[in-house]
Amino acid sequence: MELFWILLFSSVSPLAWGQGVYAPANAQIVHSGAACNVKDDNISERIYTIKEGDTLVLQCIVKGHPRPQVRWTKTAGSASDKFQETSIYNETLRIEGIQRVQGGRYYCKADNGVGVAAIKSIRVDVQYLDTPVLTVHQTISDVRGSYYQEKTVFLRCTVNSNPPARFIWKRGNVLIEQSKDNGVDIYEPLYTQGETKVLKLKNLRPKDFADYTCQVSVRNVCNIEDKSITFRLTNATSPPMIRLSVNDTVVVDPGQDVLLTCEVTAGFPQPNVTWTRYPGPLPLSALVRESTLILRAVTPADAGFYNCTAVNNVGNPARKNVNLVVRTMSNLTFQITPDSNKDSETIQMGRDLKLSCHVDATPQEKVNYTWYKNGAPVYNSETLILLRSDPDMAPGTSSLEIVDMKFRDLATYSCVANFPGSRVPELRVDVNISQSSVSPPVLSVPPGGQIVSVREGGNVELVCLVADGKPRPPILWSRIEKDLLMPSGRPIVETPDGRLRLRNVSRDMMGAYRCQTAPYNGLNIKRREAQVQLNVQYPPILDPVFQDVRSRNYQMVTLRCTVLRSNPPRLTDIRWFRNGDFIRMPMPDLKEVPELKFKLEPTNNGSYECRVSNSAGTSTCTFNVTAQPYNAEFYFDTPNPVRILKGNNYSYTLQWTQRDPEATDRIIGYWVNVRKNKQNLLSKQIDLKGKEPEKGVLMSHTISDLRIPLSYEVRLAPITTYSTGDYVSRIIQYSEPYTYPRPSDHVCGFEDERICGFSQDRSDVFDWTRQNHLTQNPKRSANTGPETDRSGTKEGYYMYIEASRPRVKGDKARLLSPLFNVSSNRGPKGSGRVPYCVSFYYHMKGKHIGTLNVLLRVRSIASVDSVIWTKSGHQGPDWKKAFFDISPSGPFQIVFEGIRGPSFEGDIAIDDVSITIGKCKQENTVANAVLIGGSHSLQLANWLTFGLCCFLSLLYR
Repeated sequence: MELFWILLFSSVSPLAWGQGVYAPANAQIVHSGAACNVKDDNISERIYTIKEGDTLVLQCIVKGHPRPQVRWTKTAGSASDKFQETSIYNETLRIEGIQRVQGGRYYCKADNGVGVAAIKSIRVDVQYLDTPVLTVHQTISDVRGSYYQEKTVFLRCTVNSNPPARFIWKRGNVLIEQSKDNGVDIYEPLYTQGETKVLKLKNLRPKDFADYTCQVSVRNVCNIEDKSITFRLTNATSPPMIRLSVNDTVVVDPGQDVLLTCEVTAGFPQPNVTWTRYPGPLPLSALVRESTLILRAVTPADAGFYNCTAVNNVGNPARKNVNLVVRTMSNLTFQITPDSNKDSETIQMGRDLKLSCHVDATPQEKVNYTWYKNGAPVYNSETLILLRSDPDMAPGTSSLEIVDMKFRDLATYSCVANFPGSRVPELRVDVNISQSSVSPPVLSVPPGGQIVSVREGGNVELVCLVADGKPRPPILWSRIEKDLLMPSGRPIVETPDGRLRLRNVSRDMMGAYRCQTAPYNGLNIKRREAQVQLNVQYPPILDPVFQDVRSRNYQMVTLRCTVLRSNPPRLTDIRWFRNGDFIRMPMPDLKEVPELKFKLEPTNNGSYECRVSNSAGTSTCTFNVTAQPYNAEFYFDTPNPVRILKGNNYSYTLQWTQRDPEATDRIIGYWVNVRKNKQNLLSKQIDLKGKEPEKGVLMSHTISDLRIPLSYEVRLAPITTYSTGDYVSRIIQYSEPYTYPRPSDHVCGFEDERICGFSQDRSDVFDWTRQNHLTQNPKRSANTGPETDRSGTKEGYYMYIEASRPRVKGDKARLLSPLFNVSSNRGPKGSGRVPYCVSFYYHMKGKHIGTLNVLLRVRSIASVDSVIWTKSGHQGPDWKKAFFDISPSGPFQIVFEGIRGPSFEGDIAIDDVSITIGKCKQENTVANAVLIGGSHSLQLANWLTFGLCCFLSLLYR
């Protein structure tokens, strides 16, 4: 199914050579397609109903010149008026398989740069019905017991739907009615998600042990079928209970297999067991066998919380969680901290010294640290103090404090980190402590390295070296400017040798960089730091990059190429070229804006380039300088451009405006080409006969002898004395022309969207609605309105007034016929007025029917309305025919006025309207009449009749 929605923006249609440039303007919204339902809410916004999974097509038909650009945007719901960032630039928005989350308000915005943009909105209501979920619950006091006699049981049925669902409960195949069974109670609980109905079984009786069915329905809205679910209640019914085969936390080595078993210990019906993981889904290698989860050769990526859930829709689901931890160990670092109490930065005899060791591990708290001195284990003593977790360091850091250092303490110390009993390899770091092996670092930037210049797109290396110091720590790089990240996207980058290598340098990398010693793998003292400035050189940035310059021949032209930015700022060269050839001229001042002046002649039209250089490269301003006129701009809103000709031919009225006609030499005409399948069928010059195009003024040309129903490509180019402009092209298509009919033997069955030229009266309260059986609102009132049109077919349309809210008693809706010109023939027996027969069918079923009036509106100096037929109240379930004669004194319209009755069962409908010349016959049948919009031959005859009548009318006047 596809839903079509058309937004129509209209405006006054300009005449040929009239003002043609205008902004899009709001008008009315019309629609076509297979919508479930279309209605207006209290704020007169169109609401479309569509079934989930169907295809939604929204089409925005817009008028305006130049042709507007259409942009689609969406908000989540009616409360927000802000456009989302994502937009679709097209006249048609198509959503395949629409989902419920895609419902909401859609906006069509049309803009052509003239005046204010036109905006229309529509709300899309996606309708759906999920399969219901039925759960069984016991009274709170007995939640640990089983479900047996003399217990109260609640059957809870929940469903997600739009519109709200209707619930039906059945025991077996018998409908449960609360009024007929004192042992049950049906109610809607408060504070529940989705729609919920509860069936309460009070003090279970033997007959209550049965099959229960919850059936949900949205009353066939959008042809959504009812759904149901059945549960068997027995005296063995009980909620699920489970237990795990492992502890709440499982720690394993990488590469191990893991088996997690979730054993069901209770529950009837048999619970369904599922395994899930947080965060993320189960690993791809995971295997689930009944209630056992198998993980083969686990990796650190498989770590997380695994959840076992048992569900049988009785009571609450049973859940157990397992935290799977996979051991990892990496990045073992050390720190040497001199006596912090003495602000020392070196090792000194008689002072304290701390050695620290840290490893990144999972689980961090399970890491075991072992210290060695010259290969022998270190134990706590008065001079050597071991700290398993140093409170002054990062969590998980082990330290060895040397108190009152002596010469005997100068040695090689080793820190070993491991997981006891694990196959994860241990990590080891050695630190040599001697007066010659430990000294503070000295950080320096090599000469000439404080400022580093590089061309954009090149590679560069920033260098900070540890000139002295033992052991030499790594160097950390960061940006000086706050909130700026390194080119890698991280705030800090570590380099073991102090060299920061950057590739494909861009200008946003330019700035100051900080280098500083790391506090680990060396002395833990005040950081040393330095700065390096990165200077990125790039060619000049020019404006304009490209410019189209139009001018009359033999007039002076000035071209300017402005330098916006440049690094280095000093320019080295400026050169001008025409069509690739160097223009010899005095060397321009490099400090001035590059400029070229010359007189435009037919021989020097072409492409001009200004090439501006600095030491980093060359950039170019390009100018297309020509006396060639601008393109024509087609006008797409020509009213009724198609005219029928003899011999199955048609003509097409082509309209356009000329963009900036005074920019170049005078336009004397246009070349027009008509092509089919890329072959020229017609090439003709349109002579303007001395009349120059004006900006924004429409021009017209009629193309004749086109074959019905073919479409053609039309190409148009302006002509000046010296040159011809570029061609623009468009497709012209044959479409059935529509003219307001004169009274004739036609019946309007409202089968076409244009409803035979009828229109809504803007001075009434609400509108008539076009509808057939297939587009009826499934939630409409059942005791009013017709089931089908007058012919009894489901596809046939009719017009009706909807009496439901927000309509109130006395509200009026008027439907206006086209304006008919009276015939020039005289009436019978010398009468000055010609009689006409008005015939139609009406349907007025319902106890709240108001009034249907038919008025004659005669146009003269002032329009005069007079009631010529009326009917009120219930008129039975069938369509009935009405007909009567009129003799208008001038051009006239027939007005159908529906007045709402006292309440909602008051829909009034009309169908098969005809207005014919001559008095009504007693047997005025319309069974063999042809509906407006029939075959081409009949329409052609009608249009010829219409033309003849117009000709006679002019003679009469």
